[in-house]
Amino acid sequence: MRLSAGILLLGLLAMGAVLAPLAQRWLGHDPFTPDLFSRYGAPSLEHPLGTDELGRDMLLRLLYGARVSLTVGIAVALGATTLGTAIGLAAAWRGGWLDAVLMRLADGVLALPILPLLVVLAAVDTGRFGLPRGEAAADIARIVAILTLFGWVGVARLTRAAALTQLSLDYVAAARVAGASEARLLLRHVLPNILGPITVATALAVAGAILAESTLSFLGLGIQPPAPSWGNMLSNAQEMVFSAPLAAVWPGLMILLGVTGCTLLADGLRRRVP
Repeated sequence: MRLSAGILLLGLLAMGAVLAPLAQRWLGHDPFTPDLFSRYGAPSLEHPLGTDELGRDMLLRLLYGARVSLTVGIAVALGATTLGTAIGLAAAWRGGWLDAVLMRLADGVLALPILPLLVVLAAVDTGRFGLPRGEAAADIARIVAILTLFGWVGVARLTRAAALTQLSLDYVAAARVAGASEARLLLRHVLPNILGPITVATALAVAGAILAESTLSFLGLGIQPPAPSWGNMLSNAQEMVFSAPLAAVWPGLMILLGVTGCTLLADGLRRRVP
């Protein structure tokens, strides 16, 4: 039930993100061009969810914002999972000084105050290093790199623990006796047997990345306008939260649905996978 609900929620969000250009042509509005005569418009046939503080169609901006949030969430989850899995496997397989160094590195990253550090890194002017800033693609790449850099620790520790359990079993000793190479033993035998908890951690990482990106964008350090993201839409609506509450309700609801969908998916996978 939870797995199906999670898949349904995330599927609807992904479908909305994919169909955003079609919705734009159907409604006939440009979600990036202000219309000051239509500020904070109520829901209508022309604007199904109303308009924002600059008169732009709220529904279209939510759909385009879903593209940003889901892209960041999936990219960060895949990057952090890949990096964390590689580090965890290396630590479990080699042991000794390499295991100690990698796990102390993980402990150090885990001990850092992540949110303040993310804020500081996101506020760095990348233009001084010759990197673009202010473009949606550049902002997404910057946020993905920052979140991946600090998001691998949980997966690495989980992978190491699960791999150590597998490496102590008889089938690993039998594979070694049969002459299996290190790469074959890890990739063909150990890794498939620990994919269950790694998959669950990946689903949770998507939720965490969506929340982190929304937080940075809310603070003005993530995706920059006019590109929409759920976080900067929520930030733009905070000054009018009492006079025009729907402008804040819709992006907040989308963040809630995205995180809830990932959480339900992770919980459902946890119950299904060994």
